[in-house]
Amino acid sequence: MIIIGIAGGTGSGKTTVVKSIVDSLSADEVALLPLDSYYNDSSHVPVELRQSINFDHPNAFDWELLSQHVAMLRRGEAIEQPIYDFLTCTRQKETLHVEPRKVIIIEGILALSDKELCKLMDLKIFVDADPDERLIRVMQRDVVERGRTAEAVMERYMRVLKPMHLEFIEPAKRYADLIIPQGGYNKKAIEILKMYIEKIVGR
Repeated sequence: MIIIGIAGGTGSGKTTVVKSIVDSLSADEVALLPLDSYYNDSSHVPVELRQSINFDHPNAFDWELLSQHVAMLRRGEAIEQPIYDFLTCTRQKETLHVEPRKVIIIEGILALSDKELCKLMDLKIFVDADPDERLIRVMQRDVVERGRTAEAVMERYMRVLKPMHLEFIEPAKRYADLIIPQGGYNKKAIEILKMYIEKIVGR
């Protein structure tokens, strides 16, 4: 088994890198643990205050539960992954059953930001991209897919995304074993990564 952490800023191309890895393996060889599934439950917070939660801060995550689940998978035990509802900022009663696999991928903006979690990883990857490119991708995604105005996206970028990136996400780059510049556009780096993983799983 190989446990891989993949971090990087919003819009850096993490999803593209993860999809390339997943697509190169069979379904029974890989399990994905999105960091977004492990946001703290905010059902105790008044509804009117939940939208002010900073989802780009390390304190927003349940690191203890995630580390516990990764350790269980390492031991060959199945887990019940939380399902997080962003509309209500709460965990659902339902969970996602995840079986141990040869490849476990932990993916999220702050995947390399918790020291205890990093100790459980065999390979730590940081997906890097130019800030302007990341902003363009965030703009395209939020306007098209989430119905936000360009002004709202820019305001949130300057108020939350940029300062959190500089304070917490970018510094985690130093813990990475492999940095993929140009994000999802770096086909050669992704191919090398896939070859390495396939060698580990015995292909």
